[in-house]
Amino acid sequence: MCLARQMAATYDANRNICKYVHSTSAGHEAIQIAAGLQLQPWDYVSPYYRDDSLMLAMGFSPEELMLQLLAKADDPFSAGRSYYCHPSSRRDDRPQIPHQSSATGMQVIPSTGMGQGIRYLETSEPGLLNKGPEGELPVVLCSLGDGSVTEGEVSEAWQCAVLWQLPVIYLVQDNDWGISATGAETRAMDAYEYAAGFKGMERMRVDGSDFEKSYQAMQAAIHFVRTERKPILVQAHVPLLGHHTSGVRKEWYRTEEDLAAHSRRDPLPALRQLLLDKGVRETTITAIETETKLSVAAAFEIATDAPAPDPQTVRDHVFAPAAVTEEKGQRSPANGSKVVMVDAALHAVEEILQQYPEAIFYGQDVGRRLGGVFREAATLAEKFGDHRVYNTAIQEAYIIGATAGLSAVGVKPIVEVQFADYIYPGFNQLVTEISKSCYLSAGKYPVQTLIRVPIGAYGGGGPYHSGSVESTLLTIKGIKVVYPSNGADMKGLMKAAFLDPNPVVMLEHKGLYWSKVPGTQEAMTIEPDKDYVLPLGKGRVVQHAHPKDVQLGNSLCIITYGMGVYWALAAAKAFPGNVEIIDLRTLYPLDEALVFETVSRHGKCLVLTEEQLNNSFAQALAARIQQQCFRKLDAPVYTMGALDLPAVPINLALESAMLPTPEKVEAAIRDILAY
Repeated sequence: MCLARQMAATYDANRNICKYVHSTSAGHEAIQIAAGLQLQPWDYVSPYYRDDSLMLAMGFSPEELMLQLLAKADDPFSAGRSYYCHPSSRRDDRPQIPHQSSATGMQVIPSTGMGQGIRYLETSEPGLLNKGPEGELPVVLCSLGDGSVTEGEVSEAWQCAVLWQLPVIYLVQDNDWGISATGAETRAMDAYEYAAGFKGMERMRVDGSDFEKSYQAMQAAIHFVRTERKPILVQAHVPLLGHHTSGVRKEWYRTEEDLAAHSRRDPLPALRQLLLDKGVRETTITAIETETKLSVAAAFEIATDAPAPDPQTVRDHVFAPAAVTEEKGQRSPANGSKVVMVDAALHAVEEILQQYPEAIFYGQDVGRRLGGVFREAATLAEKFGDHRVYNTAIQEAYIIGATAGLSAVGVKPIVEVQFADYIYPGFNQLVTEISKSCYLSAGKYPVQTLIRVPIGAYGGGGPYHSGSVESTLLTIKGIKVVYPSNGADMKGLMKAAFLDPNPVVMLEHKGLYWSKVPGTQEAMTIEPDKDYVLPLGKGRVVQHAHPKDVQLGNSLCIITYGMGVYWALAAAKAFPGNVEIIDLRTLYPLDEALVFETVSRHGKCLVLTEEQLNNSFAQALAARIQQQCFRKLDAPVYTMGALDLPAVPINLALESAMLPTPEKVEAAIRDILAY
């Protein structure tokens, strides 16, 4: 406790050196140390940004924490990329800490996902579960401030924790402040009272400033979860003695009376007096205080003098190395049968579940009764059981965010968002937790997850079932986005996406699932064999232009994907030999080499998308083509997409008026060839 308090004082006294924003545990030390001392190396922990005492109690040194505070190259958690007390660790001798966000409620979903993964491995694949030397089962500790409990994502996580009885301890450190707002201003009840609404959640209150009571409470909570395998909430009432952060000073918004009231509950003098009462000598305590000051000063000097990160490393760890780097297996095996895209996907997932016992598949309505609203999971629950293929509530944030925790404990999730229009509630998790995990953990925690998303408009699906979201997804750095247009690509990319150690979003056009849309019969292909994989980032030439037309300058290329492939094929029939069509297949990583080489060879190009055009991926790609291929171009790079409307209207005639059609593409081809 002296160590943590001296570190906080050192940071405050050296504000010119400690220039990056940080928070400390001043006032919270007792409950944090009580928890950290009792966690084991086979446990999993999600600290929050004020938990440096928890980190010290788990065995991390002041120097290690200070290297992150000062964003040094040797920061063991993020290599200088993230804030103080945003740890990640895979050390065998300490509790496991996956990537931590800034933890204002978002971390509760990944933490609960860890519990979900532990529960699956414990009951189904115990040989894959990280356990103690005597077979002790792991627990998850999720630490959070009281202000974050009002986040909706906390509710989603707690619903799942009690529904599935997950081994998670939710440690809420309640200091009655959320930056400048008090609990009375911002909540109708505290965390303990709120948790009463989650049937099956055990609850406990404790004075988090009293070390003995805190130790006993955490001992009881950890034992309960380790043995009963059920969730518990521990609400610890603590004083806030420091600033909200180094950039938001306590004197700006707190009264002298409030500061004094919190100071009267300071756990440090209380523990000091307790030790004296227990017979510890004053000289022993004084020696601890003196030694602490010296050790903190020495650690701070070492951290201050440590080298800064090499700017050349700034691109490191965006992704873990891909598992599939070349096409393998039989794409069109002899005597193979044609399959529609939805069956190619179904068979791919079935083969994955057969081969990888750590794989699970969940989402809305994908379970036993329905097997997905598009029957894309039909029979999977019957074949593999409800513990591996199951339904969730309407919780896109949980469906997506839990995969970070599942991946951290060794489970390989495949999840589904029912329609692309519904992905937005999950964006917070996709952006804040999943996409940043590999980069901000310096490569320790890439998130292996495959997120399936039916997408696109056809047949009067209407404004909430027809949207295209690829441009929005592509603004998120740290995820991959694939978009197959036929059965063979679907299966090969599905396998590669599952094997990729990074997060992959797979966009699957509903209008291509069964090839019911006129002109999409070629989406049905011979089904590849079970060993077929197709690396992400490789486009495909769907149709070649005639070499003579290319030589004479009478050709163009269409760069497209998804339904655009079939609009292009239909339109190109009016221009035999003049049109080359590229199916991108993967939007990130993008096969730029194929795109730029093809455009340079033809000198004319149309980038075709189903999305609303303005500010889209298609326009961004057109700009890159213009820049890279400028000297080879004989015409402006054309783009075509849907009209810039807020939604796809349900009326079929209005839908057609909004979207590209073969006739519209044909008119664009004629204009481009006229240059």
